[in-house]
Amino acid sequence: MLDIVGIIPARLAATRLPNKPLADIGGQPMIVHVWQRAQQSASLQEVWVATPDAAIVEVVEKRGGKALLTSKEHRTGTDRVAEAARLLGLSEEAIVVNIQGDEPLLEAESIDRMVELLRADLSLDMASVMCPCPQESWEDPACVKVVCGRQGDALYFSRSRIPYPRQEPSLPVMQHIGLYAYRNRFLQLFTTLEPTPLECTESLEQLRALEWGYRIRMARVERAPIAVDTPEDLEKVRQLLKTSPPSLE
Repeated sequence: MLDIVGIIPARLAATRLPNKPLADIGGQPMIVHVWQRAQQSASLQEVWVATPDAAIVEVVEKRGGKALLTSKEHRTGTDRVAEAARLLGLSEEAIVVNIQGDEPLLEAESIDRMVELLRADLSLDMASVMCPCPQESWEDPACVKVVCGRQGDALYFSRSRIPYPRQEPSLPVMQHIGLYAYRNRFLQLFTTLEPTPLECTESLEQLRALEWGYRIRMARVERAPIAVDTPEDLEKVRQLLKTSPPSLE
């Protein structure tokens, strides 16, 4: 029985960077880089790509990966991951890790730290990751921030700087990294919950869990990987991997 599975949702339709998962980085499609990085996790028993596009399935399988064809109707990657978990027949208590398909510099340690949080607290349904936010990103709405309570559970996520530094010295600004780990029973429930006002206002899906009264415990790492959203991001990653190729042992 599979207990801990990584699932990478990916699709070709993208407005800013069409066919993004197949973008070439050092001779390999980006989605393959992500799959290989996720494979380095000590926690995951299997890693799958979930996609509505046969071209992505073909590319992943050709390079030794595992891929599932999912519905074209999903609104979010979370919905796609939930379908893939059902197709794999995962148990309710299985841990499902939602891995972004546009982070070819993903660090497997982030996955392992989330999984450890769920292993350590059986009452916990969901975990995610944060890191110190670079000062140049404090006011950038594309960089999501998070504040936590004393037990490490997220209190709020925002595109604005939080907390506001009304007094000095102020608390550090923490950046949210878009990796999630769920118990499968909660993942399936989450996708049935109605979107919430704060979620819609900030355009941040994770706020739905908080507004419905569920906890998200945050693991801390030192830095965020570069997400590829634009042609400029893609070129930056190409140059980084050219000068410092990854070890995939």
